[in-house]
Amino acid sequence: MTSTHEYKEDVRNKDIQIYINGEFYHRSKAYISVLDAGFLLGDGVWEGIRLHNGILLHLDDHLDRLFYGANEIALEISTSKEELKKILTETLEKNNMFSDVHIRLIISRGLKKTPYQHPKVTIGDPSIVIIPEYKKPDPKVGINGIRLAIVSTLRDNRVQNPHVNSLSKHNCIAACIEADKKGADEGLMLDPYGYISTCNSTNFFIIKSNEVWTSTGEHCLNGITRQNVIRICKEKQISLKEKNFNVKDVLSAHEIFVTGTFAGIIPVISVDEKVIGNGIRGEKTKILQDYYIKDIESKNL
Repeated sequence: MTSTHEYKEDVRNKDIQIYINGEFYHRSKAYISVLDAGFLLGDGVWEGIRLHNGILLHLDDHLDRLFYGANEIALEISTSKEELKKILTETLEKNNMFSDVHIRLIISRGLKKTPYQHPKVTIGDPSIVIIPEYKKPDPKVGINGIRLAIVSTLRDNRVQNPHVNSLSKHNCIAACIEADKKGADEGLMLDPYGYISTCNSTNFFIIKSNEVWTSTGEHCLNGITRQNVIRICKEKQISLKEKNFNVKDVLSAHEIFVTGTFAGIIPVISVDEKVIGNGIRGEKTKILQDYYIKDIESKNL
């Protein structure tokens, strides 16, 4: 099986220092209470952030989404965005990290005085955890692509707000398990009305003729890479539509790709075992990958 998060193991990760509530701990001793709301209930928000050549890519966008999600679940983050930036920098300096690093920033509602879901039984401030790891995307995935399967698990805002990057990932995990049972790398999820929404861990795009299509965004996570690909298409005058489309449109697409913070733009070579295009990375997908890489590199100037 392939993964959009495919990477080569790095021995340096065995000794990383993880930030937990103002202190640093060796990976082997980085513990949090079993009474923390994140462990008990998946009650919290998180961001995956990429460090590239000394730059935390799209950091303001990530922090904006983090605070938006926290507000949506009535979690008051007691640390400001500027303070979080300082903590992130301190964590990277503690680990002597400069590039090819993926960071998981986690904020849970905090410690509970008893295992109960109501926020009123929370004690003190939210818990802040920062896990930095050396992770360089496997370049073969960006060339060879992944396989998708359409799953029955819906991306449905009647159950959980799809715009919140919540620690409670059951919806996406269920889709992931379903896709795995079908022999695919990721699950392609529909919205409540039968239109294409998103994949379980990436955002979804198709190319038909000379147009790039993605969902309206109503039922998918407002992906940071997704928004940057939309921006790049507009800047490069590539026709792009944010619209409702269905499975039939997907299976007749000329090219398909998915997007995510870790690996950027990844081609899709099949959906439900139906080969897309020639079963290899498409020409327009390659062009968008090149544009995206140049866009990232420009942030280091």
